[in-house]
Amino acid sequence: MGRRRQWCWLLLLLPWSWPANAWNAAGHRLIASIAWRQLDPPSRAAIGQLLRQHPDYAQWQSRGRGDDSELIAFVEASTWPDDIRQDPRFYSHGEPPTPTLAGYPDMERRRHWHYVNWPIPPGGKHRPSDGILDRQLPALIDTLGQRGTSTAERVYALPWLIHLVGDAHQPLHAASRYSADGVGDRGGNELAIDNPFAAPPDAASNLHRYWDNLPGPPWWRGESLALKAEALARRYPPPGGRDETPAKWLLESWRIADRQAYPPTGAAVPTISATFDARSRDIADQRIAQAGHRLAALLRRLFDDSGRR
Repeated sequence: MGRRRQWCWLLLLLPWSWPANAWNAAGHRLIASIAWRQLDPPSRAAIGQLLRQHPDYAQWQSRGRGDDSELIAFVEASTWPDDIRQDPRFYSHGEPPTPTLAGYPDMERRRHWHYVNWPIPPGGKHRPSDGILDRQLPALIDTLGQRGTSTAERVYALPWLIHLVGDAHQPLHAASRYSADGVGDRGGNELAIDNPFAAPPDAASNLHRYWDNLPGPPWWRGESLALKAEALARRYPPPGGRDETPAKWLLESWRIADRQAYPPTGAAVPTISATFDARSRDIADQRIAQAGHRLAALLRRLFDDSGRR
């Protein structure tokens, strides 16, 4: 690769200096759509009651499509923890705090909730991860499941729970490949790729962003998204087994990252092959379906006629 092309790669990667989203908005909406279909009416009613009290409920309704306000709120809430990354009302760790608005505990974006960088290869030298997805997801489940939790806490926790269940199923939000000196690639964010199956600027992107965008265009909503959600739910039935915990979901993602998420080449800027692309799309579809099934089962356990466990 010539020096000029190297500089082009660096410039294209600069906007993604922060960790990328886990699945894009289409992926999270697909997961929410799959889950909603499997919820019983009492659970839907209790969830809808909570989401109506969220400060951004009106924004969700303005963006959604259709006349089912509860479904719209649920689907749009699934992307809210990513939406606030670009929202000036909120601030990131290390920045001056913004004024706390009604209905929020504070206005921090909590970027470190979205991922955990378990090392690849396992047991090798690596720096500690600042991501706490493995701890935060169980904490949110406890918040929603405990009877003593205030309504305000549960209103805030619910969109995060919907979102982070999806994050836990994105392979590169559970793993980071580390070099011999212990420097990680931040879940593939630092690995530039050449993707001939994507249009610019995504053709020259990074591996993490490649995986995020596999579900479809981020603006995807409406009937076409609902049809794909239905097809995925039929193609991939609910996972079996009794040990359905966030730790299990993250371990599955880590194993996929270790064995299948990285292109099988030692090139400094690997090119995505047709074989790798087809296999990755199948994996992404399966993980999205699994996340939807598991989110539904989790919410059915957390909500009953009274809206509490």
